[in-house]
Amino acid sequence: MSRSTSMRRVAAVAVAGLLAATALAAGSSTAAPPPDAAVPVGGWHAGTPPLSTPWTAEVSPSNALPEYPRPQLTRPQWQNLNGLWEFAAAATGEAPPIGKTLAEKVLVPYPIESALSGVQRHEDRMWYRRTFTVPDNWKNKRLLLHFGAVDYDAKVWVNGRQVATHRGGYDGFDVDVTSVLHRSGPQELIVWAEDLTDETFQPIGKQREVSDHGIFYQGSSGIWRTVWMEPVATSSIDRLQITPDLPASSLRLTADTSGPAGLTVEATAYDGQRVVGTVRGKADTELRLPIRNPKLWSPDSPFLYDLKVKLIDGAKTVDQVGSYAGMRSVGKVKGADGKLRMALNGKILFNLATLDQGFWPDGLNTAPTDAALKFDLEQDKALGFNTVRKHIKVEPDRWYYHADKLGLMVWQDMPATKPDPIPPAWQAQFKSELHELVDEHKSFTSITTWVPFNEGWGEWDLAETGRIADSVKQQDPSRLVNAHSGMNCCDSLGDSGRGDIIDHHAYLGPATPSPAGDRVSVDGEHGGFGLKVPGHMWFGDGFAYEMTPDSATLTRRYVENQRDVLRSANSCGISGSVYTQITDVEGELNGFYTYDRQVPKMDFAQVRAVNESIIRGAGGTGTSGPTPPPGTPGIDGIHFYPLDGTTEDAVGNNDGTLVGGATFGPGKNGQALVLNGSGQFVDTGAQLLDTAGSYSASAWVKLNKADGSFQTVVSQDGDRDSAFFLQYSGADQRFAMSFTGLRALSPTKPNPGQWYHLTGVRDAAKGELKLYVDGELVATKAACSLDSTSTGHTVIGRAKFGGNSVDYLDGSADQVHLFDRALTDTEVKDLYTSGR
Repeated sequence: MSRSTSMRRVAAVAVAGLLAATALAAGSSTAAPPPDAAVPVGGWHAGTPPLSTPWTAEVSPSNALPEYPRPQLTRPQWQNLNGLWEFAAAATGEAPPIGKTLAEKVLVPYPIESALSGVQRHEDRMWYRRTFTVPDNWKNKRLLLHFGAVDYDAKVWVNGRQVATHRGGYDGFDVDVTSVLHRSGPQELIVWAEDLTDETFQPIGKQREVSDHGIFYQGSSGIWRTVWMEPVATSSIDRLQITPDLPASSLRLTADTSGPAGLTVEATAYDGQRVVGTVRGKADTELRLPIRNPKLWSPDSPFLYDLKVKLIDGAKTVDQVGSYAGMRSVGKVKGADGKLRMALNGKILFNLATLDQGFWPDGLNTAPTDAALKFDLEQDKALGFNTVRKHIKVEPDRWYYHADKLGLMVWQDMPATKPDPIPPAWQAQFKSELHELVDEHKSFTSITTWVPFNEGWGEWDLAETGRIADSVKQQDPSRLVNAHSGMNCCDSLGDSGRGDIIDHHAYLGPATPSPAGDRVSVDGEHGGFGLKVPGHMWFGDGFAYEMTPDSATLTRRYVENQRDVLRSANSCGISGSVYTQITDVEGELNGFYTYDRQVPKMDFAQVRAVNESIIRGAGGTGTSGPTPPPGTPGIDGIHFYPLDGTTEDAVGNNDGTLVGGATFGPGKNGQALVLNGSGQFVDTGAQLLDTAGSYSASAWVKLNKADGSFQTVVSQDGDRDSAFFLQYSGADQRFAMSFTGLRALSPTKPNPGQWYHLTGVRDAAKGELKLYVDGELVATKAACSLDSTSTGHTVIGRAKFGGNSVDYLDGSADQVHLFDRALTDTEVKDLYTSGR
């Protein structure tokens, strides 16, 4: 067994030992051999997927993912075990079907729910069975079986002996089966798998046993990555850990090995055929492989060095593997504007990404072919992106190899559990799988960022979120850690303050968080513009965050949104953005391509042009924009609605209109506007505030109820959402001054029936939102915003969100003031004490 504690091999019942007389199977190229003659080939046909990709018809039992599956540790001798296996549903406690033929056939490695598997249904528990032969020209070797991934719990038997158990749906495991092999003839291999999907708290990402036609998709069970075997020597290299070190012009390399202590490792780096560095040292220790005058890896020049690594016992080479690595560094650098930004190789480089979820209509979790696996990444590159966020899924090693070769930076998410907080019984498992994910993938050049949590899904304790981020950083200090993508969203417990990145989600967005302290800021998700393409939709219909009628409109909206990304980069300091998404997925119709990868949905020339402009223009020079004008002096502001039995404006001569039967009643000062929370409000009939700059809104308010419903006192309509909300936030049950996705919150819950004086201030120069209650500053929120001018009407008693009128006030409002400047603390206090 390996002396390394970092091995991915979690085969808990792995059988050790060497059967010296065993003759192992031959094979000397990376091409997969034909299916084993012992495996039945009849009685199987692919199912019919709701949508077919360009690669669906290329899949057959003779060519199921034949490529060598482990690009960073290659050997010439191996054999692919993909192809037709026997299959049957399993019952709890059922004995393995040793020596028994199973009634169905399944095409491995496609998950059983997929059309390509030939099964096309879910089973909680299942059996796989096949045989393989062991010819006599691999002598005196150990035989390893490799399972790329089995979802979720797995057990393995060879020739009637249980040799492994494994838990985890996204990481691989290996088992040495040498000691249980017959000396000749067929060898029986049986795999049991159990996948309860969202019935448990196992990490599942977006999988659900039954798709919800929304943001969760059809799950994948059983074997879903390549199964293969290879012969290795008694002493062998199990894993290479490779980390570039630019300041030292070297690669830090550790060869984790099996065998006795005292062996030597020799590693050589090549630029083509030219040797550029060599090192020798002890196995299982970190070595420094020098790289003279290194060529740096980047999206513009994804150069990779070839590696040869030998394991030497005395004067004899007992094992040799091939690998590769890129020289690059990941870090943070301050721009000329003083804002901290993400950097590659010591220079600011905006991370312009798509959200990539890795689902396929024919293979579900498994791409139909290697060309298909590469396709989405090729399109990212062609569209002008330099980064991919691999969204709560882990791909086969060849996906990362393609990203390495193409030159795409990768933000790697940890697959989430279902959104509820993970209970104590599953917390250790989640953390174990997270650290295994890092261990298995930390040598891939393309990965630049680890993301443990998404939108609070599964998050159970804010302090623990911070500790988890710290533990990942300790495990891999060479990359950035994004503790929580979408910390402002959904099920999030908030900002743990840990990690390297402040990450906000905003649909349609983009998000506009600013760097703070030693953390950069990014927009972790935005966009989501959709288009229906008849004949290319999984359910025959679907949705997006904003639907468009045609490709031209979709392209225009994308370009407009991406121009705002550049403004956010320069004004607010974000150093990365993630557009949703590269392809449609089931009911989500917001891709650049349809789910079947058959139809491009935008004008890609325009997409590439605006994307390239962002990468060129977001270099950290920044722009603070013009200094806001001083605004109009005076305590009444540019508009004042006393609401004393009338909607007349006492200052700006812009009278309002009662809507929905709104009336007047007893007020804080004379009479007040009385609203019932159901369609009643005052429409001023005009845009009264220029929300591109600084402004303030003030009012007295009395709530009839303080429950989970939102109630807005003053707002101004934008095209889709209000430009701002002076409101009661039902989600928090507190008063707030808000932008979409951002709230400056009061510390306590208000009492129904009590008058409160609220003032919301937008200070564009400082990039702040402030909330005052009864003349006192109670909340300040960093809020760099694009502050695009809203052209809609200013309203009293409701808001606009998602294009709809919402959040009607159930209570009374009085003495509404609007200011074209940011009020000071003293001015707010004076306004409150005046009773106006």
